[in-house]
Amino acid sequence: MKPFTYERVRTPAEAALAVARTPGARFIAGGTNLLDLMKLQIETPAHLVDVNGIGLDRIEPTAEGGLRIGALVRNTDLAADARVRRDHGVLSRALLAGASGQLRNKATTAGNLLQRTRCPYFYDTNLPCNKRQPGSGCAAVQGFSRQHAVIGGSSACIATHPSDMAVALRVLDATVQTVRADGAARTIPIADFHRLPGNTPQIETALAPGELVTSVTLPPPVGGRQLYRKVRDRASYAFALVSVAAIVQPDGSGRVALGGVAHKPWRVEAADAELPRGARAVTARLLDGAQPTHENGFKITLAERTLAAVLAEAKG
Repeated sequence: MKPFTYERVRTPAEAALAVARTPGARFIAGGTNLLDLMKLQIETPAHLVDVNGIGLDRIEPTAEGGLRIGALVRNTDLAADARVRRDHGVLSRALLAGASGQLRNKATTAGNLLQRTRCPYFYDTNLPCNKRQPGSGCAAVQGFSRQHAVIGGSSACIATHPSDMAVALRVLDATVQTVRADGAARTIPIADFHRLPGNTPQIETALAPGELVTSVTLPPPVGGRQLYRKVRDRASYAFALVSVAAIVQPDGSGRVALGGVAHKPWRVEAADAELPRGARAVTARLLDGAQPTHENGFKITLAERTLAAVLAEAKG
């Protein structure tokens, strides 16, 4: 690990200013992803700004009837919150599927959104990776690609986003609140928060340099059966080959988002209208234009079968 300096801050504005004024600075909270990357020298921040003391650790109701989740709320507390379990059950289920209890006790809401890909070529500094070193190439394109994206990728990157929580937030139509170094706040729809790779896979979100996530807001409850199903290579905690977040209403309508298939949580709103017709129709619309490799084409069938199982469960 390379040497770095460290400071604690007391307010979100102070945190954003501290990162903006120091080249190579990064925010740190739980550190469950960042510290691992620093040990491998994939991330080499010159300065760490500890945001644990800025008070963003509460879950509060909004005037509209939703919930505002502070950026520093731990995954364990979010999954266990009675309001989340009752009104936004897909989020609680996704969090519980995402990591062990020890990790959930440390991991934060913002950190979960911002975690970086688990692509093995990203983690192997001996191999080219456009995320790690822009312009070096993508070893995954001609390499072992079983875990990689089947849709939304590019010649520069076919990595997938690892977060389970983000898939649930996508199906719930959450929004992300931020603050910049100049104190300006903004709200970003979750659909626009994560970026597809294009020619700049190293730019993974819509955040500007130094911009700090302060909260995530859930809209008023939409009801229905809320389910999250994750298919992985082993029964213990692992990243998804395919995951399905679904909200199914009594009349058969609803919403669906997929994880494990793209560079971001994958939802196509037009596919939601196909839910009454069944899993095959929904998957065909969701993954229209998919370009799987010769090793991960099974993900398309797996997505359809996983969604079929979720719909069957929703019907009881």
